[in-house]
Amino acid sequence: MRSVSLPHWLDPADAFDLLYAESPYAVWLDAGAGASTGVSYLAAAHHGSRFVTASARAGTVTCSRPMDPATAPVTSVSTVFDFLRSEPVGAEAASADARDDVGFRLGWVGWFGYGLVRSGEASDSLAVGPAPDAAPDAALLCVDRAIAFDHAARTVTLLARAAAGEPGNDVEDWLLDTARRFDARLAGAPVAAHRPQTPAAPPEVRWRHDRAQYTRLIGACQERIAAGDAYQLCLTNEVTVSGRFDPLDVYSALRVGSPSHHGGLLRFGAHALLSASPEEFLSVSPRGRVRTRPIKGTRPRSLDPATDRMLASELLASDKERAENLMIVDLMRNDLGRVAALGTVAVTSLLQVESYPHVHQLVSTVEARLAPGLTPVDAIEACFPAGSMTGAPKTSAMSILRGLEGGERGVYAGAFGYLGCDGAVDLAMVIRSIVLGPAGASIGTGGGITALSVADEEIEETRIKARALIGAILASAAAPDPADGQGLVT
Repeated sequence: MRSVSLPHWLDPADAFDLLYAESPYAVWLDAGAGASTGVSYLAAAHHGSRFVTASARAGTVTCSRPMDPATAPVTSVSTVFDFLRSEPVGAEAASADARDDVGFRLGWVGWFGYGLVRSGEASDSLAVGPAPDAAPDAALLCVDRAIAFDHAARTVTLLARAAAGEPGNDVEDWLLDTARRFDARLAGAPVAAHRPQTPAAPPEVRWRHDRAQYTRLIGACQERIAAGDAYQLCLTNEVTVSGRFDPLDVYSALRVGSPSHHGGLLRFGAHALLSASPEEFLSVSPRGRVRTRPIKGTRPRSLDPATDRMLASELLASDKERAENLMIVDLMRNDLGRVAALGTVAVTSLLQVESYPHVHQLVSTVEARLAPGLTPVDAIEACFPAGSMTGAPKTSAMSILRGLEGGERGVYAGAFGYLGCDGAVDLAMVIRSIVLGPAGASIGTGGGITALSVADEEIEETRIKARALIGAILASAAAPDPADGQGLVT
């Protein structure tokens, strides 16, 4: 792999505008606006790049080269996890001096949607299927050229390797051209104006379940919990916004209002995922250290410092929120135990309050070591989907929720990030996220229902989580923010 350090810092947002604002297949893994730690990564497809999508309903994986119209897509019967096992994910991690930290050294970047996993309950056949223009259940771009921005060191590094069958001078040309464009930008050269799409008509915001419907669903969850079918059910709602929106324009508004250490913009043709996720689903180091950091427990932020501190303390002291978090910690311990070396699963942090621009969250950390002979892909498959988005027990919870929610979750409640060729994995939860497609935007929002849940509080939590996302979508249309329920069509 070639690694070239550039002499000057350029903010990732400026670099994306400069290089990839109009690229139809581009990714930005974002450490956050104004970040002082972490690493952001930018990349885009070139003529030889491979792109993979998966359909769980059809049981197929399709591999294409979207920037090469002369190459026809190839579809095969497979799961995305089996496909990735056939790829060299982790092939460079076998050496004794492999790293125990996580960082992207080229590989696959994309999403695993919640729709990858199908429930076996009879009601599954009655559930509404995905829309014809829905985003694929999984979508991954093979990245062999990327730009890494280390926010603590304030360094920019170009990473590249030649793809199979690609002339080596293509990589050299990319390195030289990218460095030249950075130098020109720092010297004050203008950037071509980005032209965001303007909705043809005022956007219309719809909630799948209105307040009364969602209250009934909460009651149904509690009935199943009382019957002993589950301990916790992570009930979700969906918000859709009509119109066509520019991914970069919407993401720019989202990251300013909701900075996050696991943000991201993944634009794959007709679909894009925009995320301000605060939750790490799974990380794996090249030496096999596995970590998950489930979030369960939420309180809103307050502009008044004393009230804000009170809300954080209230979250930490809540019996309901603590029980909810502990149930998911136990579930994730069991999931990791399926792929971990004997005796290595440990809870290294329990019930910690983390504060984000709009909410306080209760977070725990579970770690383990991969068992010999198993791969990062095995770890992803064993833990997917995350227990923080299902409830417990996981299989029963998923089956119950599929019968209640009245539609597909799609990409929401899945995971996104990278799987490196060296075995490093860093995947965030698809929460606080927007999916854009030809028909408009969709947002998933929800919370864990327990026997102690109060319907009004649960509904307010879903509104708080969706508010900034709806605001970012509507910003370009200069429309009022209806996240509090005013002006919503339900």
